[in-house]
Amino acid sequence: MDFPESRDRLVQVCRSRFNSPPTYVTFRLRLSPEGASTLARSCNEPLGTQRHTSTSILGDPMTTDPISGHRRSVLARSLALALTLPLAFSAAAQDSQAEEEEETSTEQATQLDTLEVVGSRIKRSEMEGPAPVVVITREDIDREGHQTIGDLLQSLTQGTTGDFTGDYFVNGFTPNAQTINLRAIGPGYTLVLINGRRLSQYPMPYNNSNNITNVRTIPTSIIERTEVLTGGASAIYGSDAVAGVVNIVTRKNFDGNNIRVTTGTTDEGGGDSVNFEFSGGRTGDRWSAIWAFQYATNEPIFASQRKLTADIRNNPYGLPVNPQLSLIAIDALGLVVPRGHNALYDPAVCDALGYESATTPTRGSFCGSYDQVAQRSLYNKQDFYSGYGYGIFDLTDNLQLFASASYYNNDATSASGIRNYFTGADNFLQNPSGGVLGAFYDPNIGTVLQLQRYFRASEAGGLEQAGDYFEEKTWTLEAGLQGSIGRFDWEASVNHSRYEFLMDIPALKAQAVHEYFLGPRLGFISGYPIHELNVDRWNTPLTPETFGNIYTRVTFAEGHTTSSTANFTISGDLFELPAGPLGFAGILEGNRQTIDRQADWRLSEPLGPNSIYGLGSAGVSIGERDRYAIGAEFRVPILDNLTANVAGRYDKYDDITNIDDAITWNLGLEFRPFDSLLLRANYATSFRAPDFQMVYSTGSAGFSTFVDEYSCRSGTGLGLTTGPRTYQECAATSGDPTIYGMRTERDGNTALKEEEGQSWGIGFVWDIVDNLSLTVDYFDIKLEDRAITLSPALLLQQEADCRLGVKRDGTPFEYSPGSAFCQGVLAAVSRNSAPGTTLDQRIQAINSTYINAAYQRVTGIDSTLAYSWDTDRLGRFGVNLAWSIELSDEYKRFESDPLIDYRDMADYNSRSRARGSFTWTKGDWAANTFFTRYGTVYNWAETERLPPWFLWNLNVSKRFGQDTMVTLAVNNVFNNQVRLDPTYTGYPYYYGGFGSDLQGRRFYVTVQHQF
Repeated sequence: MDFPESRDRLVQVCRSRFNSPPTYVTFRLRLSPEGASTLARSCNEPLGTQRHTSTSILGDPMTTDPISGHRRSVLARSLALALTLPLAFSAAAQDSQAEEEEETSTEQATQLDTLEVVGSRIKRSEMEGPAPVVVITREDIDREGHQTIGDLLQSLTQGTTGDFTGDYFVNGFTPNAQTINLRAIGPGYTLVLINGRRLSQYPMPYNNSNNITNVRTIPTSIIERTEVLTGGASAIYGSDAVAGVVNIVTRKNFDGNNIRVTTGTTDEGGGDSVNFEFSGGRTGDRWSAIWAFQYATNEPIFASQRKLTADIRNNPYGLPVNPQLSLIAIDALGLVVPRGHNALYDPAVCDALGYESATTPTRGSFCGSYDQVAQRSLYNKQDFYSGYGYGIFDLTDNLQLFASASYYNNDATSASGIRNYFTGADNFLQNPSGGVLGAFYDPNIGTVLQLQRYFRASEAGGLEQAGDYFEEKTWTLEAGLQGSIGRFDWEASVNHSRYEFLMDIPALKAQAVHEYFLGPRLGFISGYPIHELNVDRWNTPLTPETFGNIYTRVTFAEGHTTSSTANFTISGDLFELPAGPLGFAGILEGNRQTIDRQADWRLSEPLGPNSIYGLGSAGVSIGERDRYAIGAEFRVPILDNLTANVAGRYDKYDDITNIDDAITWNLGLEFRPFDSLLLRANYATSFRAPDFQMVYSTGSAGFSTFVDEYSCRSGTGLGLTTGPRTYQECAATSGDPTIYGMRTERDGNTALKEEEGQSWGIGFVWDIVDNLSLTVDYFDIKLEDRAITLSPALLLQQEADCRLGVKRDGTPFEYSPGSAFCQGVLAAVSRNSAPGTTLDQRIQAINSTYINAAYQRVTGIDSTLAYSWDTDRLGRFGVNLAWSIELSDEYKRFESDPLIDYRDMADYNSRSRARGSFTWTKGDWAANTFFTRYGTVYNWAETERLPPWFLWNLNVSKRFGQDTMVTLAVNNVFNNQVRLDPTYTGYPYYYGGFGSDLQGRRFYVTVQHQF
């Protein structure tokens, strides 16, 4: 007896699961509905190297071998199970015809049991290969409590805590983006793909540095699994695959409909969220289709909603704190009050403005605030929706047409507080030669003044006036053909993606705010401009209408990027060798990338009626790049238990840089001395072409706050009133005069060449006993000619070292003031010349550009342990643990510099990271506990290491029937918000790079229903 409906369902599901031509799945099995269902679930079950116990709470529990490929894979075992079910065959299955059909089915099933995994284009039956690959399923995301794919990727032990945006840098250049940064080399050195295809880059540079891929734009509703290859892979994928590759595989098979709704809230307020997902799929005789829609929204969390950040007095160390300088007129000459003190003070004015009266030795009496910081957001408001569709149609038995489309739209808001006015950033305060002084002479008061005034939310008309608005949308279209010719599979496709970006921010009108408080210039005296401060306006709260006259909104950046790709791939077995078939894969690829990013023209106008106060510019980036590539891979069976993997690739570039072409290759070895043990080794070369920001950016500028290290350590200029001190003393003092906003400038460099990398690794995968496996891998990644800019903080440190001749610790600096190195550093920092005032030696601008200079080498060990066991009455238990440790982090900026290992120094990166899951299932119930451990780091004072920092998530699920499931989850169970550091004595009293989760404890309820 045959069951055609079961057979058809099996063929449709398995065909789309492995994305193979129909010749590999059109086999004749006489399966019962139960047998077909069992095998169909197996086809749907994602395979993974770090996923060993797979439990679908909406279906039957499944157990995979700890090391797929060393024993029979999940598909082969499930096929055997289906073939032995008592109801699987009728009595007719005993005749010879049925036996022939079974033999044919078995042969074709063997061909089916292959798929392509990141790191190779050759399909294989073993998930484990010569290079470590971490496979993460959608179920893993849900089970561990992550709300986005970015959250999960950032929890990997191979990543870093110290280089994220969108999480704690919510007011930076890229607060709406999430990145993945493997090996702490930088997010631009990890290639992110969807279904093996490149995405359009994020139009805004990461922290105004380099371009990235924003993984936040990948909705969880479309994800089937995520594959993470750690190590160089440019011989397979081209540029950027230096530290590793993240390949996100989208869903391609589903029959039915699924609705999933998640609501969440936080323990301390703010951050309420709703996430709605709908996905479905249908199959026909010659076609299948899947679609998904997702909408999510979350409320912001403001600093006022967390005790640690709501008030600068709320430091956990009991430190005395001075209020922020909210309304102050500093006497720069000391003619009216002591030098550096406030020259205008009235406690009644403080009360009227909602500020507190304060008196300090360095500033005298002034109006200050302890809670001005409460206006900033800690977690940004987000609203997004996305759509996805994928379809495949059988043109013939050996040819399929496929197409996919995806769309993502995000509207977000961050808040950094109402903009303040400070004469140090007032470009209209100039000396007769046009130099910006940041101060003026007031004849009514009789001295030179420096002003600072913070505006209250009530003056601006509410906190919504402080919002930075982000509008982002990205879409991707792909179409192609795939089929088979003899023993070869082939695919030809075209792909186009586009990312559009708009960043709209509040700002003060430079001329309007200048004239409102200071009026017209009345002349000059001793080089200072003369103005009469309007004291009534200075001391009186503004109405929202008046504030509107000096306030505007500007388009900080607007633009788009595109990526268009055409490629052809072919894979299969060339011929038989004594130890097995010689596998082959080849690729031809062409790609064009473009960028067109503009900024509000007013940001480039330093003086004039339309100029903007206190803001730099994201600059302009307009350019394109064409790339062509050809590559080949071979999988060579040397012995029955020894296999070599060889790949090579040639990339040809057509752009304005010094890159012409790049040749990369890799070699991998797999040795299986016995079935349960794999020994592996790999070597790869890699490269990274300079991205658009490094090449095409012009006019990029900004204002950032740094320690003027020379003034601090020398006790001159702005450090004159405090005398010489250490850098740590200045940096740790809130409101220190040597800490102020400085203009930073950066342009692209068309003379850049490609960065070149090498990586190698060795390790093993050991299936110790049933359901217990261990992997250990050593990695070594080297990068040369790295494109860098000397950071403003580093330039300021080296400027102080050059001027003083000694380093921070008092040891002699290796370069003399007259050396070429010091001359270059001193030229990058421009200062005022105003002897006898607090403006003397004040920094005007810090200039830097990109250069090929640096060398970096990172080594370490990754390990995983997985174990699962059944009990008669208590259910099934599972443990999955991962641990990575950095053994070295060697770096030098220039060839002549000494090579320094920063592994045990204060580089603000954890030396080790661990993560783990503890699972339990019994009947309709399931529970999971997930933890992340961030290893020790040096404290801010660089005197000792801080203890490890942990986060714990917990969830419990209950199935109601076969189609409905409810999950309760608690993230950050112990409300561990920051890693405390008593030496970080300035607000906010922690450094986010050490590890932070200011959302705190939060709760989620998820209801999922299939129909």
